[in-house]
Amino acid sequence: MDIVLDHKELIKYPFLKESQQLARRHVESLEEFLGSSPGAVALERAKERVFAAISPKREFQDENAQSLKPELEIASYALARMLVSCIGDRSLIDRLARYEAERASFFLETEDPEIRQFVAWSIGIATGAAAMPVADYVELVPHMRDARWRLVNRDVRQGSVKLEPGELDELIRERIRVILLRQLPLRVPPGICERLEPVTGEISALRQQQVLEQFGEIKEEAFPPCIDALIQAITAGTNLTHMGRFAITSFLHTIGMNITGIAEIFARAPDFDLEKTMYQVEHISGGGGTEYTPPSCATMRTFGLCANRDKDCERVSHPLSYYRFKKNIKKKRS
Repeated sequence: MDIVLDHKELIKYPFLKESQQLARRHVESLEEFLGSSPGAVALERAKERVFAAISPKREFQDENAQSLKPELEIASYALARMLVSCIGDRSLIDRLARYEAERASFFLETEDPEIRQFVAWSIGIATGAAAMPVADYVELVPHMRDARWRLVNRDVRQGSVKLEPGELDELIRERIRVILLRQLPLRVPPGICERLEPVTGEISALRQQQVLEQFGEIKEEAFPPCIDALIQAITAGTNLTHMGRFAITSFLHTIGMNITGIAEIFARAPDFDLEKTMYQVEHISGGGGTEYTPPSCATMRTFGLCANRDKDCERVSHPLSYYRFKKNIKKKRS
């Protein structure tokens, strides 16, 4: 499409190639840029973007109120992606991708039709249609939790899925999120990550603080049935599958249990191997450079790990949500 976006529009959609081209014209060397005053300003704004992505509240600032130069605002988007890539926390990467998608969607809601159409076209979605090809639809919706997005619940005619008013906006937001997520983590040179350590340290500290506030003291009696079943299997000497070991380790790590504590869970097995266990636990807990998010209930079911499902499981879609729910109940009763 032959449309030229001005600078105030480009900062709203920094993932567009036109936005990135604007930033590149002003940033020739990343190292030099980070050492400059404009680079310091952009890095501070990048940190703010990541903090906003971590925050449970979503507040998006009108682009006219943004005091940064357009090229620095767009550069902050690129630096934010570098920051989460250097940290390597998958949940943090997911949050940034979702934040940026929601931010773009916020601006698109009040955008001129031509610009809205251009942004959608740039990500491979036609805005004028009241239906979407089945193949495109199926690619977009696997992570959309509402049951109405399941293909079996849709009106499918002649190879296309009918869309209700407003649903296209949700699909555009999801498309942006998926595109951004596929691009991450970036391959950031070690030297750049070292240079960014003061900021990544702040971000990691805030994330850890949030985890502690969110989950608090570890309560094994609040574990979901699937995690209990895995622990019982370990105790009984059952050789867990790779996904089973991954599920329990990532779950325990996310709720704040340290590596030693996780290893002690595995030590309940009759054939416990300390060296092998520590290697696996450290890798899943971030020792390999990436921290992993525990699998959802849907993934647990796919791998045959959903066991002893109870009535409270019907309330949640993730083992972490179950754990949080159970802890809140016990807290109210105490």
